[in-house]
Amino acid sequence: MTIRVLFLCTHNSARSQMAEGLLRALGGERYEVFSAGTEATQVRPLAIKAMAELGIDISGQHSKTLERFLNQPFDYVITVCDQAAEACPLFPGPARRLHWSLPDPSKATGDEEAQLAVYRQVRDELATRIRELIAADHAASASPA
Repeated sequence: MTIRVLFLCTHNSARSQMAEGLLRALGGERYEVFSAGTEATQVRPLAIKAMAELGIDISGQHSKTLERFLNQPFDYVITVCDQAAEACPLFPGPARRLHWSLPDPSKATGDEEAQLAVYRQVRDELATRIRELIAADHAASASPA
């Protein structure tokens, strides 16, 4: 059974895009993964670069607004920023809502290397949480009903 997951953030430019790429890479075909924002902008180049360091290419992903997903069922709707958590609508079906409060790497200051370090931190925190989500889903599906 495919598990449908939607990651939400304000601009769908970094955190939610990295989360989408990570779950696709780590979860494989078991997951159908999407990301969106309360506003659409563009995928940030430093997010693409941070993910490429792990061998995950998100350069083909694009920023989308959540309106296109409002009538679709999801197993998980995961907000990765506080503003999106406040603005997140209810989704039909059994969607389990999770909120992962993560800093906005696009607000990082300093030279490119200093900014990239923040993107790496957020990427690594997302990877940890996504691995935990996958492990919990695996354990739940393996236990007898």
